[in-house]
Amino acid sequence: MSKKSSETKLDEAWGKLFDKYKIDKKITDEGKYIITAKEIKEFREARLMTKFDFKNTLPKLFKKYKLAILPLTRGDYVISNFEAYHDFEKIKTDVKTVPFPEHILSIEQGNITSESTAINIAQISGIFNDFFDEDSQLTVSGRMSSGCFNFSVQKHDLNLLECSVEKSQMEIDGGFESQNSLILIEAKNTISEDFLIRQLYYPYRLWENKINKTIRPVYMTFLNGIFTLHEYRFTDKNKYNSIVLVRKQSYTFTDSPIRLNDIIEILSFVRVTEESTNVPFPQANSFERVINICEILNDKNEISNDEITENYNFTNRQTGYYTNACLYLMLIEKGKNEQGDIVYYLSEMGKSLFNKTNRERNLKYTELILSHKPFRLALLDYLDNQVRPEKESIVEFMKISNINSVESEYTYNRRASTVISWIEWILGLIDE
Repeated sequence: MSKKSSETKLDEAWGKLFDKYKIDKKITDEGKYIITAKEIKEFREARLMTKFDFKNTLPKLFKKYKLAILPLTRGDYVISNFEAYHDFEKIKTDVKTVPFPEHILSIEQGNITSESTAINIAQISGIFNDFFDEDSQLTVSGRMSSGCFNFSVQKHDLNLLECSVEKSQMEIDGGFESQNSLILIEAKNTISEDFLIRQLYYPYRLWENKINKTIRPVYMTFLNGIFTLHEYRFTDKNKYNSIVLVRKQSYTFTDSPIRLNDIIEILSFVRVTEESTNVPFPQANSFERVINICEILNDKNEISNDEITENYNFTNRQTGYYTNACLYLMLIEKGKNEQGDIVYYLSEMGKSLFNKTNRERNLKYTELILSHKPFRLALLDYLDNQVRPEKESIVEFMKISNINSVESEYTYNRRASTVISWIEWILGLIDE
């Protein structure tokens, strides 16, 4: 298999493994393929080749053949066409506000980006007690053995694949024990539409076998000051896919609300910058993903294209779009590491955001967006007419703004959708 320019190191290595061991044919003939860490390590470290927290991060060949991978022991993995992921339910909930504990000085409200810090502050602030509806204490966390158990996982043809796990390694971000329950937390600071069921199921099976209490698996996400908790249960402990949502709730810390006058004030003082000749005009419709890139970099210091693509629910194309969007707003900078790979890191502007409260940070994002003429004109049009501008109007705003990176009418129309999306993100901040 020849390496294409769009392939990551992950795709290249899995391509070599599929070629050498005829993995797709073995799965067609036998229903599964057991691969060892030793076999994987011939081309790349196994830990880099087997961790796919989201469906989107699977290698190209896995997507092509609708495959997934699960660990069975510390050195063996099963690959088959089973459904390893669960889509988040499309349920909207109100965001509850809780006070940030005033006596806590070692955690900055605007700088909660790591999983461990998010779990600590969710416990200290009372988020967990409110969601769990019972007092609990942190009792287990970190890497541990899964123990031994059997289970079935549903394949795409609705048949079941029987699996046996024996002391596979797993990790629990936080386990909180109450009088009646053990609540197991999986925490992520990444936007996604789905998650790997294994991250809840293996810990659930371990502790369900060990203690005589209700085991409550909870998946928590945190982004831009919003903590969202999903509690699940398994209706049949022996079936991997028997996962159902129990409840969902979002939380944020009490802060002064953003009003329309705050946005109008930014429009009145922000200086319009010239459009860059070095960075393309953004094609990145989700501003939450722009924020997510910054939060990842605040936690990781620097990160490569491949690392973003392989670990954070971005496709190869999305990685380019969203890193360019961050460069456009001067939130990040690009350089090379010692190995000569392109890496990204927060600019001084980007770093300063994480010394701010959530409100202050969102107003600064708004200021950076509105310092660009097309976005400013689009928002003014929106406010004047009380209706979203037509795409044709956005294209005209772009054309009079001397954007050098857009040439064709088709490209103008695609970039216009980003302008609309970012303006709607700004308006979505207004609490009135």
